Amino acid sequence: MSEFDLFVIGAGSGGVRAARVAAAHGAKVAIAEEYKVGGTCVIRGCVPKKLLVYGAHFAEDLNDAAMFGWDIRHCDFSWPVLRDNVMAEVGRIEGAYTDTLTNHNVKIFHDRAEFAGPNMLRLASGKEIQARQILIATGARPAMPEIEGIELAISSNEVFHLETLPKRIVIAGGGYIANEFAGIFHQFGSRVTIVNRSDVILRGYDEQIRDRLLQISLTKGIDFRFNATFNRIRRQDDGSLQIDMEGCDDIEADAVLFATGRLPNTEGLGCEAAGVELGEKGEIKVDADNRTNVPSIYAVGDVTNRVQLTPVAIREGQAFADTVFGNTPTRVDYNCIPSAVFSHPPLAGVGLTEGQARNRLGSVKIYTADFRPMKNVLAGRNERSLYKLVVDGSDDRIVGIHMIGPDAPEILQAAAVAVKARLKKADFDATVALHPTMSEELVLMR
Repeated sequence: MSEFDLFVIGAGSGGVRAARVAAAHGAKVAIAEEYKVGGTCVIRGCVPKKLLVYGAHFAEDLNDAAMFGWDIRHCDFSWPVLRDNVMAEVGRIEGAYTDTLTNHNVKIFHDRAEFAGPNMLRLASGKEIQARQILIATGARPAMPEIEGIELAISSNEVFHLETLPKRIVIAGGGYIANEFAGIFHQFGSRVTIVNRSDVILRGYDEQIRDRLLQISLTKGIDFRFNATFNRIRRQDDGSLQIDMEGCDDIEADAVLFATGRLPNTEGLGCEAAGVELGEKGEIKVDADNRTNVPSIYAVGDVTNRVQLTPVAIREGQAFADTVFGNTPTRVDYNCIPSAVFSHPPLAGVGLTEGQARNRLGSVKIYTADFRPMKNVLAGRNERSLYKLVVDGSDDRIVGIHMIGPDAPEILQAAAVAVKARLKKADFDATVALHPTMSEELVLMR
């Protein structure tokens, strides 16, 4: 039987950070991963998806190139080339994550681990491990509905491995994953239909910003079916899919992608054997210090279903390790977390939306910049960007920044510092604009 100070279940972003930092603090650490080191973000999430987003942007850039003097007479897109190059890069990053753990003397078990007690784990190989502290960092998985023919559909896990690019794809969901893949597949030439059970996309983002994305997506040719649900999916003789719908006409497609949320990975983990309490969706219930109801067991990341974002999982993993093994009590501040949707065009936001601010603060001032980026003007593209400042009317403090347009997430990362620092509108007004840039609009709103 092996004994460790810390055993981490799951080698995703949060688990790897916790293991590395705990080991740096002098703990004897092991980590178990049944699939690949790196977790959802590196292997089948943020990283490969962002690389697909980059690839998709070339469609518009090549189309715009003529107005900038470039004679590009013939362009062909090869899905297998992009797919295989993306997977090769994912493999490289997986190796880097593995090296990070190895270099910090973290023992890696490429195996599934389950609880056998509050301080005991059993690997699928049969090996038993005892640990003083155990950290659950098993992440989450795509939620798939229980409908007839669901085995014919795919999730975001499988989308990166498609043999061929579908000519017609139906995407279920209205969140960030659905809208991101809608933009990707549309730019690659697929006919895209988004099916949403409500009439709102990107719930939680500023209404004006998400409405702008909807308008642009419709203009591009992405089809939307609102207030609609799936009854069944069946394979037709020609290989295509017949989708029986409720609330809209039936649809024929070559692929169906479900992006309707994610569920915590706690099934078969043996939480009952350890006495760990779960929430209604199977999430691990933890306190502000990431501790479960069992003193020796902690959890971080998507498995807790608090904020399902990679940077948050990393912060939680760091805080856990510093608190438990570094003698530096640390808690994560969940206020003012910036987020982005890598749609076409991308959008990003931090702080309160206009609606949230009006409900909480009462007195609110709104400043907007609605403009056509210089590049779009010369390219003859009518697509407009929208930047928005939400200001507390009582003290002039900026409580929210929201934007949609080229490079919006890149710009927002710096702007989020201003909201976190509780800067005022007067501070933005006093800042000299950087011209000519899109971001200068943030300091020019009057």
